[in-house]
Amino acid sequence: MTTQRPGAGAAAERTRLELFIGKGGVGKTTLACATAVAYARSGHRVLVASLDQAHSLGDALGFRFPRDPGTVTGIVRVQPGLDVIEVDSLALLEDRFRDVVRMLSSAAGHDHGVDLSALDPAELTGLPGVQELLMLVEITGFANENDWDVVIVDCPPSADMLRIITAPDTLLGYLERIWPPHARAMSTVGTDLRRAVLAVTVERIVKAVTEVRDLLADHRRTGARLITVAERVTLAESERVRSAAALLGLRLDAVVVNKVLPPTAPAESDHPAVHWYLNRRAEQLAAIAELEHSMPGIPVLIAEHTGPEPIGLNSLTTLSYAVDSGRNSNDPAFMLSDSPAEVDASSGEPVVRYESGTGLRAIYTLRMHLPVVDAATLRLGRVEDDLIVGADGVRRRVRLAPVLRRCTVDGAELDGGQLVVRFRPDPDVWPEGGADE
Repeated sequence: MTTQRPGAGAAAERTRLELFIGKGGVGKTTLACATAVAYARSGHRVLVASLDQAHSLGDALGFRFPRDPGTVTGIVRVQPGLDVIEVDSLALLEDRFRDVVRMLSSAAGHDHGVDLSALDPAELTGLPGVQELLMLVEITGFANENDWDVVIVDCPPSADMLRIITAPDTLLGYLERIWPPHARAMSTVGTDLRRAVLAVTVERIVKAVTEVRDLLADHRRTGARLITVAERVTLAESERVRSAAALLGLRLDAVVVNKVLPPTAPAESDHPAVHWYLNRRAEQLAAIAELEHSMPGIPVLIAEHTGPEPIGLNSLTTLSYAVDSGRNSNDPAFMLSDSPAEVDASSGEPVVRYESGTGLRAIYTLRMHLPVVDAATLRLGRVEDDLIVGADGVRRRVRLAPVLRRCTVDGAELDGGQLVVRFRPDPDVWPEGGADE
């Protein structure tokens, strides 16, 4: 195995992104690798990228990535059509920081007002979201190169991954408020050279982060598979992750319940082990049935327990055949399809509609797909032109449509899996002549 980049080539379709998310220890890495092997065998070009800083991708594949301290690990081809990489966020930060220092230091005769050699990249890790954003920018770069048909992302545990997904919107919203685009544009043509350089740099950051945000929100290219196990505590967390994914606009293709005990031939033995096995399987199936009931419209797939832990390409290849067999059958065995059973091509963004009335008596509604698990956790707030929506431990800042910015919130309710917020025109800012006579 050698470190290399795949050859560039035009792709008929843009690279798709599949996120494997879930609680730690449920088998995300194993299923991500097995799925990648199945894709590669069917002729797809696949990259498996691990964002989990525990770095278990090499462990699952049965080899160690070549590492040099302080350097970014490259892409490794493990078999034809299958490349893998472990994205080390700290090494990535150090690498990008060195590039910046080198660029600025090459400008001889310029005083930048700071001793760059005295700075340490580790000091930047305390800035919220820096490492997360760098990883997402890296993944987006892979997806936009079109060197692969599919990029499979082995994600860190649920809470960390949800924080990573919120990072682009958080940064873009912050920059929008403290230094709006029009102000940055004016700075680039001003006489203050330092400010002009800073404005250009910020524009480059905004462009990169916007690409990340748009890719994650693109339901035609990006989807997630939620990996879980048939244990009630873990399944309860999975329901909250599904709610959070909906709130953040992430398309959820399927829930895969891993390590389910397979059925056995009827046994007449009274041995305690047989009774334990049958009772345990019955408990798992009951938990899965509850999960299916709580997630209408989301395919709930089953990955049966394989016995020995699948480690190495040989074991993963064996598991990958179960992936392939599930694609072309209705058997509720393990299956992952090339595309979701029902692709939602919408953006996942809130929908604004006129509901009733005219002038100041008009009512407008904002609808969001939000399958809240615990309605008591729902929180709404209004900050200037944004609506703050929180549920099940996740919060999102939603930019209101222009018509709603001139309105006040009139009420809100949960309607099935939808959050419905009603707005009424604010007479203090509503256009003149809009009121009823």
